[in-house]
Amino acid sequence: MLSTAEVSASHQKLTPEQFLALPEEDVTYELVDGQAVPKDLPMSPQRFHASLQKRLLFILDAWCQGKGDVYTELAIVLQRRGQEWLPVPDLLYVSFERWPAQLEEDGPCPTAPELVVEILSPGQSFGAVVQKAADYLEAGIPRVWIVDPQAKSITVFYPDAPPKTFTGSQAIQDDFLPGLKVVPQDVFTQARIP
Repeated sequence: MLSTAEVSASHQKLTPEQFLALPEEDVTYELVDGQAVPKDLPMSPQRFHASLQKRLLFILDAWCQGKGDVYTELAIVLQRRGQEWLPVPDLLYVSFERWPAQLEEDGPCPTAPELVVEILSPGQSFGAVVQKAADYLEAGIPRVWIVDPQAKSITVFYPDAPPKTFTGSQAIQDDFLPGLKVVPQDVFTQARIP
């Protein structure tokens, strides 16, 4: 069996089923336009990214008890520009209402979750991730957060309004995610981001 890297280099078109059957490797891949594309190359996992992912996981997990679940690095089955797309966000929240069988099945998230979170890695351009946020919104995900460790900001993307960037003590509160309150300054401080 070919490795995911070999399949990616060959530019072989894959179905979602073929993509999901590829062997797991150290690099996370996404299915984009039928291709296995490395998620964050040329970046390697860094402490800031991992620490922010962990902190946001704790916050979101505490908030969503009884409503749904938060996952790290879980593929989502979506459509992008008429093609099957399996992105792997850093975090996602999906309610039991949208995916009632999530506790009984294994596999990717088969529906658009309510929230995805992407954390910028060193060398990753904000513009590229903004395009990905637009793709998420177009695919039916109602909230997308981009976390920027350098700027110590969280930018929230909405399907029906311009994005809004939160910094310092500006609390992210959203009627769509009732009861959730995230203060960027607290997130970055607790994650020990200088």
